[in-house]
Order: sequence, then C-alpha cells, then structure tokens
Amino acid sequence: MTHASCGRRSFLHSSALGAAAGAAVLSGCGSPESTSPPSPAVETPPSDVPWTDVLPAAELPVGTSSEASVGEIQLVLHRSEEATVHAFSVVCTHQGCAVAAEQEHYACPCHGSVFNLQTGAPEGGPAQEPLASYPAEISGDTVRVKV
Repeated sequence: MTHASCGRRSFLHSSALGAAAGAAVLSGCGSPESTSPPSPAVETPPSDVPWTDVLPAAELPVGTSSEASVGEIQLVLHRSEEATVHAFSVVCTHQGCAVAAEQEHYACPCHGSVFNLQTGAPEGGPAQEPLASYPAEISGDTVRVKV
C-alpha cells in the first residue's frame, strides 16, 4: 500500500513558512501602544454650500451643549468660548446609535462610547473613530453650520 506523504523536514519547513506569513499579516493589524487619538472626521461641504442658521447664540451659552437639525442631519453643538462653537453628527461611529450631549461629553446610550465636546474624538467605550465634524460659527447673534 502506498501513501502520499511528506517528509518530516518538508512538513516542518512548510509549517515555519506558514507561521511567518501569519505573523507578517497580523503585524499590520495595529498596536495597542499607539497613543495618538484619531483626528475628527471633518465633513467638508462644497464651497458653494451656504451657512444655515440653527439657533440663536443666546440659546447656547458658553460651556453648554445643544442639539439641532439641518434637514435630515441631526447635530450636537458645543460652545467652548464666546466666539467658538463645535458641530458634530449625532451618529456614533461604533454602530450608528444617536449620541446625546451631557455635561462632560457626548455619550452613546447603546454601548457606552463617549466623545470629547470640542473635538468629537472618542474618550471611552468601543468607538474608535471620532464623530463627523461640520464647520460651525457664531455670526452676530446666530449659531450657523455648513452641512
């Protein structure tokens, strides 16, 4: 009876090559030592998109957050300084649930992700990507965004 077989040396050589290839593939998966936070995903509307008034500036005092919508796009806003406002999509980058503004951060009720009020960067939970950011400004007595 004849059996198709490979010798011990061939087997060990093939196994070593397979292990090395697997290690090379896995090395591209990232490192837990990476400490730089992800940059906010800035939505850049075309230059001809007009500013849209979303609420009176008096309704968003410095240090507070609010929610607004422009058409179908739901936003969370935070006013960090007298002349500085930040606008982000409410869509959590983990699995698409809607985040809500809280005192210290934006929070996702579905899986516990939290995001920075000024940058939209994830600060906890399973989300790895920042919230989508939109250009925002205070013009006169109105908060405006471009979406």
